Formats: sequence, C-alpha cells, structure tokens
Amino acid sequence: MALDTWSELAKVAIAAQSGSDVAFQSITETVEIDIGEKGFDVIATLSGGRLVKFTPQEPTEITLEAYPVDAGTDSGTTGKGFFDLLNSADTTQPILVSADRVRNKYRIAIMWTDSTAAGAESAVVTPTNQALRIAAADGYFTSVKPSFTDGVLKFTITYKVPPFDKDGTANVRIESVSGSTTATMTALASYTSTVKF
Repeated sequence: MALDTWSELAKVAIAAQSGSDVAFQSITETVEIDIGEKGFDVIATLSGGRLVKFTPQEPTEITLEAYPVDAGTDSGTTGKGFFDLLNSADTTQPILVSADRVRNKYRIAIMWTDSTAAGAESAVVTPTNQALRIAAADGYFTSVKPSFTDGVLKFTITYKVPPFDKDGTANVRIESVSGSTTATMTALASYTSTVKF
C-alpha cells in the first residue's frame, strides 16, 4: 500500500571520509534540508524585454537538532555527540575535543523508509518497500551550537556542501523507490576520497 506521507521516523547516517557510517537518529529530533537555490538574475534590455542570467547553485545546508550527552563518538556505529565532527578528537575516554584548523570531509545520508533497513546508507531490497534518501558527500560541519535555554541541553548542528566538486561531479544525490515496481534501492558504497556514494 502506498504511503501518503513520511512521518515520525527517519534514519540519519554520517561518515567521515574513509570512515564507517555512524547512525545518529537515536539522538536527533529534527532535520532541515535546504538543497540550495538554483537561481537567476534578470537583465532589463532597452526594448523593455528581460534576459535571464543564471547564477551558480548555492550550497546545500542540512541542519540537525539533537540531544547528545557526550562530546563525541568514542567507538561503535551509534553516534553519541557532535563536537568531534567539527574539530579533531581522540577516541578514548575521556573524550577530548580541542579547537583546531583541520577541516574533515563528511558524507551525510537521511532516509525515510518503510523497510527494516539498518541505516540511512543501507539498501532497500524488497520491491514492495518505499524509500526516499537524500545524501550529500564532500561537505563540512560548520557549526555545533549547544543551548540550555529551555532546561534541556539541545544542539543545533549545521552541515554544508557545495553542489559540485571541482571537476563538476555532483556532491548531492536524491533517490527514491515507490514500492510499486520491482525496483530496489542499493546501499551507499563506503565513502572514500574517490567514491562518494
């Protein structure tokens, strides 16, 4: 049966370049995705006409609101915190994150599905399942903002990625499978310096 809406549940996976996918849905409350405006300017001519001048597509920005209790993820495939996505950190207890000038590339995948797929990077292999996945690679976490103003520690995390790399290859991928055909959705490949999806 076809779904009317995606609601309540989503999967979120984040992978550092050459690292494993880590699931963050258990501490994430909301996801906001701005794919980036693909706009244009208008040039007025002396005849009263208008010419369209295309402008480059703007970066995609993904914002998560989450409730971690740790500074970062020390081990395993379940995300525990976000500061280590912004700066370098050790992976032993106690976790120590210091400000630095390092900028690590990450891939983020968000998937809505009615399948039992393990994570946002996973395959949807049953043809009767529906899924919608948005994935972005070669981007950076630009801010991790904690707030304790309403009596609970909440984090707002921002990830930004240009729509293309320097060779013009897409950094953002959106895919879906309707469940009404024999089509399935493949798993994302391991994220490396040469493989995005």
